[in-house]
Amino acid sequence: MNPSQSVTTLKALHSDLASKYTTHVSEIEAIWKSLSKDQRVAFFQNGATDDEASKQFLDASLGIVYNIVPEFKLQDISNKPEFLLGHLKHRGTTSLFHQYRHGAHGQLGDRNVIIEMARDSQDRHVDPLKLSLALFGDMPYGHFIDFEPTSNFNEQLAVFKPVMLAGFCVPRSIGEMILKRQLLIIQKLNILLYNILYSSSQLRQEIERPKRYEQAPSAALSKLSIQERPKKLALSDLVSSAQDQKDTFEEFLRLLSADQDMLAHAMSIWFVSRPETIMDDTCGHLPAFSNNNINGAIFDSVHHTIKGATVWNYMCRLLHLLKDSTTDKMYRSFILQETSNLCHLEYSRAQAQFTRHVQTGVGAKYFKRIANSYDSAGNAKTKMKIQPQELTRADPHLHYILRLCQSQTNASKAVEWIKRLSNLYQSHPIEREALAGREVDSLEYLTAVSTFIQDLAPVISMPAFSRKKAQTFVLRFQELDVELNKLRNEVNLNVIWKPKQDLLGPEMASEILAELDQFVIGKTGSKMRFLYQDLMEDCLADLEHQYQATKAKLKNVDYVPLPAAAPQSADERMEQRKVKEKTRPCQSTILDIQPVSQVFSTLFNKSEARGSINWAAFEGAMAELGFSVTPKYGSAYTFSPPESMNVKKCFTIHRPHRCRIEGYLIPIFARRLTRTYGWSEGTFQAI
Repeated sequence: MNPSQSVTTLKALHSDLASKYTTHVSEIEAIWKSLSKDQRVAFFQNGATDDEASKQFLDASLGIVYNIVPEFKLQDISNKPEFLLGHLKHRGTTSLFHQYRHGAHGQLGDRNVIIEMARDSQDRHVDPLKLSLALFGDMPYGHFIDFEPTSNFNEQLAVFKPVMLAGFCVPRSIGEMILKRQLLIIQKLNILLYNILYSSSQLRQEIERPKRYEQAPSAALSKLSIQERPKKLALSDLVSSAQDQKDTFEEFLRLLSADQDMLAHAMSIWFVSRPETIMDDTCGHLPAFSNNNINGAIFDSVHHTIKGATVWNYMCRLLHLLKDSTTDKMYRSFILQETSNLCHLEYSRAQAQFTRHVQTGVGAKYFKRIANSYDSAGNAKTKMKIQPQELTRADPHLHYILRLCQSQTNASKAVEWIKRLSNLYQSHPIEREALAGREVDSLEYLTAVSTFIQDLAPVISMPAFSRKKAQTFVLRFQELDVELNKLRNEVNLNVIWKPKQDLLGPEMASEILAELDQFVIGKTGSKMRFLYQDLMEDCLADLEHQYQATKAKLKNVDYVPLPAAAPQSADERMEQRKVKEKTRPCQSTILDIQPVSQVFSTLFNKSEARGSINWAAFEGAMAELGFSVTPKYGSAYTFSPPESMNVKKCFTIHRPHRCRIEGYLIPIFARRLTRTYGWSEGTFQAI
């Protein structure tokens, strides 16, 4: 990490520490004093991150790292509660500059600790060029000055002699060690406070999935196999597969809002898999723990799930259009290319997610972070340090895993490597245990996407991916993704750190996501879910416009398309979204869907005060009963019953204005369902 980055990170971590300490000081002191000696040691040694330097904080074998933090001894931490509380108070209530000059309990400040260490060390860590100084003051703090090697060097240096004598200026090598010491201590104390504040929370346990959702990696991977597929599936089979994926993502969104365990699990797997924790070429890495990282992990978990739901929803819409016999050949060509590009997009997302977990998991030592380099989503860039084939004999399991992480491995090649991986697990079951739960989940999803593409290609004669044709959805999706990812580091979910609150407490998940909604609305003008929903609907409309324009051109018919939208500034785009949000039908998002029984009890209620049902809830309730939902023309939607139902007749009805079924529409909907399927109020009493 370069010095300026160290200072920026240090200030952010110090701000986090000060905020948590001053808000929870009474609670922190009470909990720490109530712990046993062994518990204090465990709390201090265990971190909620994979930060190796932090885990080995008290390991004397680290040499220089141990020497720069000599005051933290396990005996003092375990036997003297006031010892650590004094250090917490010192670091959480004083400025970095004060800590630079003064220590806790009357000990040396950070500057003098490092100077003493350098004096006693055989390796004095002195810059051989002696052409760089570090300035420490309230403003600036940790500022480095490099001198040009000129003949008047001594004259330049003399200018800084007064501030050096006053202790505000030190050689660069000493300054870097001071920053390293402060980073290490404040990072560790941040983790400690996190553990203390959540001492009764499941979040302190091993950061993997909650037990009630947990499936052992060996059990999950034992099912990982790509069976020989039928020579050719029907399009309806692929529609069902896409619908299953859509339903899975949407159900996960519901769980994030309603289930505190699942929100904690989702946050944690994004937290521990951040590429910033990977070592770079200089064996440096970015500190792993701060409020921003927790807030960002919650943001990412919701954002990723909404993107998945949107992709598969769009896939379902495209496949329904292909299934429709009224779709002519020209329109099909547009839809086929859009479908191909969508498949490529989702495979790339699945592969990137799998790589993210592998490079911070089983394959960690074979990846490195590219220092000061970030992708369009704001994630630190990484690269593989070896060629996977180098492990062919030494470690076949990791060889196959790393092959799946390579950018040149497309969906077709991925299927072949997954087959080899599956065969390996069958012949050597012990290999399954190498993967953590988050790696298993991402591998299963990569398998699902790869096999879906493999099955879909021959059914619809899918064309090759194109970077020029039919990029309607992909380009807009990527643009919105970048726009939202820029907000990640600005998220500040204050509800998480309210006194005596617990991330796993009652109603906490809904409160957190409600605050996240308000944050996104404030920055973009609309909720995250609606941004992607609107994008999808706009893309479907654009496909239709492109088709009509091309058709008219070929027939030499005058066609007046809708005028192309003028490029918008960020402010104009936000204002447009705000207007749309105000006029948006009063419908809930997927995070707030009414239960099936509530929908139909309202629908068949014969009292005068029947209530109201939003369209999304009705659509979701029908889907829960196994119906497939097909958008037709305009506002018409067709609901097709599942094979298990005796009545095979489809039910087509128009989505009401403002997307609410209420007033006179309630009995109309109820009567239509009664005539078609014989349903009544009693039908749903047991649901």
